[in-house]
Amino acid sequence: MAARDLIAEIKADHGEILFHQSGGCCDGSSPMCYPKNDFHIGGSDVKLGEVDGVEVFISGPQFEVWKHTQLILDVVPGRGGMFSLDNGREKRFLSRSRVFTAEELAALG
Repeated sequence: MAARDLIAEIKADHGEILFHQSGGCCDGSSPMCYPKNDFHIGGSDVKLGEVDGVEVFISGPQFEVWKHTQLILDVVPGRGGMFSLDNGREKRFLSRSRVFTAEELAALG
């Protein structure tokens, strides 16, 4: 619920947004939030899905590391990444993860 609330707050200020999960910040635990039209999705980026209509992408190399896990978008106290739209709000997005079960991995194909 906290992630959805922060998404709504940021969308009210900035319009359409997207998330990009890369390995560059905080060991890859901080998804970066950008205005949708201000971030170029790379050819090797992978779309993981959407949260409340907001697309979530991950870099190709990070996907290879994380593909066996479910990434969970959370919010914690603190400052976001320098260029992320959650910066300066005294709360930031955080990616948590859990390893998929064998059944979930089989379903993903």
